[in-house]
Amino acid sequence: MNSYKSLKELTIKDNFLFGAVMCEEENCRRFLEMLLGFPIQRVEVSKEKSIAYHPEYKGVRLDVYAKDENETHYNVEMQAIREDALGRRSRYYHSQLDMELLDRGMKYSSLPHTYVIFICDFDPFGAEKYCYTFESRCRESPDTDLEDARRTIFLSTRGKNEEEVPESMVKFLKFVSAGLQESMQDFGDDFVRSLQSSVQRIKTSRELEGRYMLLQEILEDKYAAGKAEGKQELILEVLSAKGPVPTEIHDRIMSEKDINCLDEWFRRALRAETIEDFIKEF
Repeated sequence: MNSYKSLKELTIKDNFLFGAVMCEEENCRRFLEMLLGFPIQRVEVSKEKSIAYHPEYKGVRLDVYAKDENETHYNVEMQAIREDALGRRSRYYHSQLDMELLDRGMKYSSLPHTYVIFICDFDPFGAEKYCYTFESRCRESPDTDLEDARRTIFLSTRGKNEEEVPESMVKFLKFVSAGLQESMQDFGDDFVRSLQSSVQRIKTSRELEGRYMLLQEILEDKYAAGKAEGKQELILEVLSAKGPVPTEIHDRIMSEKDINCLDEWFRRALRAETIEDFIKEF
């Protein structure tokens, strides 16, 4: 029985639904305007990099990639669960953007402005801010900007400084944090209403439901493959402590993908006192 939620059970904090909503370019444009505080005429979302449009993509990337009319590039990710090293992760995302944007022989001055944006359903830095913005400035001279044209922003649903940020941002983040039933209520904000409308439209799309189901199959396959690889390594590690593992035994273990079979071999490896004992039961 599948353990994942159905499409209708998702909220916008679930990566698939967030990607599908933000791939509607008007939603993405309005989100960026709300966050950055300046008008954006047009946003182009790179749909080929979105799992909502290409669920067979082997990397299973769930970020939203977009650019505006000024060639400023944006990488937006929903982060519902706290993970370590978010700062270093943002560094990696910036480097990936730069690698894609700077062709061989181009001058560094041609690199566009880039934003890496995390929407966190937790407080990533513990300062109870709705928004944390990072830029490169000189420690010895804070007014001196490195002018590297990149900015990293973390939004937090756990902020408490409502007087310091736009009301629309607070309402958006309350919508992000809401559970399934609560997310359907009226938040008193036109942008949130537009997102709610998109959510309902997506949840009734048979095409997106099929893509979501395919994504779950891909993720389950990747998880099972990872579990199998880990079991294979554990079995060989246990056996290696008992003596040299014959090539044919090694190859058979490494070619087996069935988790139940690998679990049984692991138990046998633990019981066996020698390699020969294991082979007798193999």
